[in-house]
Amino acid sequence: MRVLHVHAHYDDFEFVAAGTFEHWRRQLGSEFQGRIVVCTDGRSGHQFRTRTETAALRRSEQEQSAALGGYEFRQLLGPSGQAFGEARTLTTDLLAALWQAIREFEPDYLFCPPLPSDPLAGVHPDHITVAEAVRRVAYMINVPHAFLEEYPVADETRSRGVKTPVILNTYDGYMAGANCYDLVVDVEECFDVIAQESWCHQSQINEWLPWVARHQIEPTADLAAWKVKLRERFERQTRELGLPAGRAHEVFTVTAWGVVPTLAQLSCDFPALIADTGRERRLGERLARAAG
Repeated sequence: MRVLHVHAHYDDFEFVAAGTFEHWRRQLGSEFQGRIVVCTDGRSGHQFRTRTETAALRRSEQEQSAALGGYEFRQLLGPSGQAFGEARTLTTDLLAALWQAIREFEPDYLFCPPLPSDPLAGVHPDHITVAEAVRRVAYMINVPHAFLEEYPVADETRSRGVKTPVILNTYDGYMAGANCYDLVVDVEECFDVIAQESWCHQSQINEWLPWVARHQIEPTADLAAWKVKLRERFERQTRELGLPAGRAHEVFTVTAWGVVPTLAQLSCDFPALIADTGRERRLGERLARAAG
């Protein structure tokens, strides 16, 4: 099982999929390989640190989280070898870099942010650019000549076939009230790990996010206090989505951007799914239509 999480910023992963990765790690051991790809260097997200200092600190924090979670971390680099400062504009270099990163890892499943369909929904520009980039590059994952200008090869007549993954959207707090979902994973037993991984991002949860008032996060003195705040965050998501109270959940929406899975495949592969007959029937019908 190879799972790739593609997102805009350091700390995005921990809030939407760290528990599901932890479930897989516990169940599959060495048969699970999880990797996250961060598409920006995070340098703009701070109010008193310099951009250079912020970029270095946030990368270090992500490395700490990866060590705790047992997953691989990669900084997305453009064809020139440089990191992307922001992902507010959909560029050919961003598409090419994602294409290369996905082909290199060949995941079975790929997670990325959602694209809002509601014009009244709030958005983070970096999130929707990454989502659109994944959507646009999905068909080209197994098109070996798609970005030869950016990533030339020695012999264009000898191509390597690459698996196209199932692509799912995560929850996005910036779209509060406009999120949807197909799969619900109960991550309550992984809550402590999620808290520890997210606590690594001190420059975010104790410096930057309290500055950005929308996040409703105040600075916390220690990990115990942070767990209280993180629990409140999960509870807000639970209320928004109408999920069972008192448990932490992660939710995912199945797209037809990549390979279209079967309901049986998803039920077999995803850990700790919360059963819902009506939701499963609707998903099965949609997947059948998408698969033709």
